[in-house]
Amino acid sequence: MKIRIPDYVSLIHDEKDEFYNDELNSVLKNENTEVSFKENGDYLTVYATTYNKGAKYVMLRWNYDARKDVKVLGDAYERGYGDLQWQTIRPERMMPWYIAVSNGSDMDFDYSKRLTECFGVMVQPNAFATWQYDTKGVTLWLDIRNGGNGTQLGGRLLECATVVFKEYERVSAYKAVKDFCRALSPNPYLPSHKVYGSNNWYYAYGKSSHEEIVADTKLVAKMCNGLENIPYMVIDDGWQPNPTDAPWDIGNERFPNMKKLADEMRALGTRPGIWVRYLVNGKDNEPRKIEKPEEWYLERNKKVFDPSHPEVLNYVAEITETLTKKWGYELIKHDFSTFDIFGWWGFDMQHTVTYGGWSFYDKTKTSAEIVKNFYRVVKDHANGAVIIGCNCVGHLCAGLHQLNRTGDDTSGFEWSRTAKMGVNTLAFRNAQNGSFFMADADCVGITGAISWEQNREWLMALSRSGSPLFVSCKPGVLNDEELNELREAYIVASYQADEFIPLDWMETTTPEKYLLNGKEITFNWYTKRGNESFLDIAR
Repeated sequence: MKIRIPDYVSLIHDEKDEFYNDELNSVLKNENTEVSFKENGDYLTVYATTYNKGAKYVMLRWNYDARKDVKVLGDAYERGYGDLQWQTIRPERMMPWYIAVSNGSDMDFDYSKRLTECFGVMVQPNAFATWQYDTKGVTLWLDIRNGGNGTQLGGRLLECATVVFKEYERVSAYKAVKDFCRALSPNPYLPSHKVYGSNNWYYAYGKSSHEEIVADTKLVAKMCNGLENIPYMVIDDGWQPNPTDAPWDIGNERFPNMKKLADEMRALGTRPGIWVRYLVNGKDNEPRKIEKPEEWYLERNKKVFDPSHPEVLNYVAEITETLTKKWGYELIKHDFSTFDIFGWWGFDMQHTVTYGGWSFYDKTKTSAEIVKNFYRVVKDHANGAVIIGCNCVGHLCAGLHQLNRTGDDTSGFEWSRTAKMGVNTLAFRNAQNGSFFMADADCVGITGAISWEQNREWLMALSRSGSPLFVSCKPGVLNDEELNELREAYIVASYQADEFIPLDWMETTTPEKYLLNGKEITFNWYTKRGNESFLDIAR
């Protein structure tokens, strides 16, 4: 279907204004609200305001005789949780940001009868967007709330989102989705070099030290010795005084000098990176909680700073300057912000991003505007450092972060978790790689608990996918032959020139078959006992 003004429009505030748009008018208004549209080719920009009521949702409906012999793919608000998938038509299904509707299978290379329709919104909208698809048409919900309450627009005409419809004939569904992601994000903010290296989380899990990070650094530097593109060594959670909590301007007793450590890591032949959780303070009533004014905290959680407050944003800027300019870290991995702001993980966001009944400090901006501004402050004060969002909203950080963790955590101990989370997000979100950001499907966790035969499969897939490759390798676990295989993977990841396309992604949530530079290859994501997720839970 070609883009056009919707047939039905509803702006929901404290009450509800509904417009049956039989004449497809570009401006719909009454004494309480206004919704208007601006058409430009395949693009339709949606504007809305309320005058004396809090704005909550704009609902747009396009009626048409939709196809029935199809499968439908949706995205996720933040990370995937092993649940990204093509499904048959489910009218009640809510699908964030964009959807693809396609017939056939990508396993069939005869594309002569293939048709994929894509519906989405451009990246960096001022609303959270989610779609519904049924046999009579398509519906878009734009969440323009402020937290869980209506936004006090006061007559400000809000540019909610720019809607995009496109059709792709005689190509695979994967190519259609990849091309559509480029259309939604024409100006990505990408690093000047391929990002790869090591992260200590998936073997240390927060139990580390200055000396152990130096040992990790020596290992990744040895594996990448002689490569033109210098690898990263990322210090994850555990360096700060309180676990997963503030303050962020000092290390703990195991990390006495964070600037000195960054200098050592750089001298050993890596680019130093560091993990941070900006908005939490006093998560578990830690003894070193930093004292800040009451108004800094979210209304719904007095342990989380409110990113709409100007002084909180100054605090975020100061932390970022400390990590990069003062200490010299060249990568920031910032974590937990979506959960901290909205109180839900992505898998909780079935219909909306948060529950009702609370507002931000600044009640005049939408949640999406507030989140984007927070991301922009990190970018503007990072002094050129690479930014990896983890538990960030992908559609909002596109163009503001160079990298984004697109799936939930893999594991150094449970192979079934790596196969579920890692493989799923690599297959279903690699279409965003290079278009929205560099899409990080998470680490290879090497502890000895997972067999090398299994981790080798994941290592190869990541290194050849074109996405960032990070490895958490406990020193002393791999033998010389395995270390050589790790080095080969790092070499490939350092320049990332391969084309990696999932084939059976319309049939399974854990695709096994791929095209690697035009040649079909198959991975084995199962042990001899099959999928061991039940065993992992039952232990």
